Amino acid sequence: MADNQTCPICQRSDAQLLYDFDEAFANFVQANVPDWPANDGLCHACLELFRSALSRLERTSTKIFHDGEYRILPTPLRMGANEKLTGRGVTIAFLDSGFFPHPDLTRPHNRIKHYVNVADPHASPDEYHTPDVSSWHGMMTSVVAAGNGHLSGGLYRGIASNAKVVLVKVGKANRIYHDDITRGLQWVIENRERYNIRIVNVSCGGDYQASYLTDELSQTAEAAVRAGIVVVAAAGNSGHSPDHPVLPPASAPAVITVGGVNDRNTLEFDDNEPFHSSYGPTIDGLQKPEIIAPSIWVAAPILPGTPTAAEAELLTKLRQAPDHELREILEQNEGINAELDVARNLPPYLIRQLISLKTHDANVIHAGGGNYKHVDGTSFAAPIVSSVIAQMIEANPRLTPQQIKRILIDTSIRLKEVEIDRQGWGMMIPARAIEFASAA
Repeated sequence: MADNQTCPICQRSDAQLLYDFDEAFANFVQANVPDWPANDGLCHACLELFRSALSRLERTSTKIFHDGEYRILPTPLRMGANEKLTGRGVTIAFLDSGFFPHPDLTRPHNRIKHYVNVADPHASPDEYHTPDVSSWHGMMTSVVAAGNGHLSGGLYRGIASNAKVVLVKVGKANRIYHDDITRGLQWVIENRERYNIRIVNVSCGGDYQASYLTDELSQTAEAAVRAGIVVVAAAGNSGHSPDHPVLPPASAPAVITVGGVNDRNTLEFDDNEPFHSSYGPTIDGLQKPEIIAPSIWVAAPILPGTPTAAEAELLTKLRQAPDHELREILEQNEGINAELDVARNLPPYLIRQLISLKTHDANVIHAGGGNYKHVDGTSFAAPIVSSVIAQMIEANPRLTPQQIKRILIDTSIRLKEVEIDRQGWGMMIPARAIEFASAA
């Protein structure tokens, strides 16, 4: 039985409402949308979205939930992303402060097509393989989008887990200059055909507000779009400030600017909260961002070969060990954490309290074997959008940047808990974007 009405969940008009589903499915939808009665029906897009989420939740729940402890949901499950599309054949370029060849990008096959440092062309060739404070941010953004979850048995993979990547270093952790981002975008434009770059993700911003009519960085972003590259930029995290500025290149008209939302790491639609992401109007009076995506509780890799990685590995080992082995493990790993060193003579229950406290403070995700942590910021919302765009291009390689932006806007859903200025056209819904992209 079907009717052409407004879908009570996504509010799309002229939807063909469906009512033929079993009680278990209806209960799952109601758990995520409490005020939805089953006899109201839902549209085909929402039906497929919830069916996909329910199926993946059933398959992965044993990995995510253990002994009643809640874990961070994998991004594809959380977003209800299409499992059949993984960005195969698509290359995403990332502009960031630094990178590291993480196993989630290099094993079992190396999908990193190129690395370049445009901020310091004379830097040592070893910098790319040497973990330092500048490496972690770009490593995280690239893996959030395109990682295959190698270190977690595929659990914490990105939505575009088969996409190839080009890594463009445009600064350092303590500073990224306006002009270096411009140079990074120029490099991408010049090398787009060589590496088949279709998307560029910019999880960094310029030094100052500027009109796109005169600002070289904004103009370069516009040129990239004209050249056929989809430019995705993080809105920034200045939502608490009085002027909450959106800086170039995110302020350029043709760029897809991504704001953030706190979805509480659940599949529920009705419990979303605003995130402190930047928003417009811009200096030119443009409303930004266009869309929003989860920007907190996002699973991202810990930089290998660092003290943080060693501590996370130790915490995971301790958590999994029986009480009688705790002291021995701490003695074998002396020097990794001073507080744990002092605690080794405490009773096991006190050691476990300290383990829980340290794990919470470090944001470590045990389900990923201690190789991942949860992070926040629009820097991580943007690559989620970039990964969905890679799926869209895989589904329909002929899509233009303008068509992709239009589809994302048309298929997003406004969240009633978030101010319109902060969310633009709303929360990205990957399954709907893919459906529209395939039909375009």
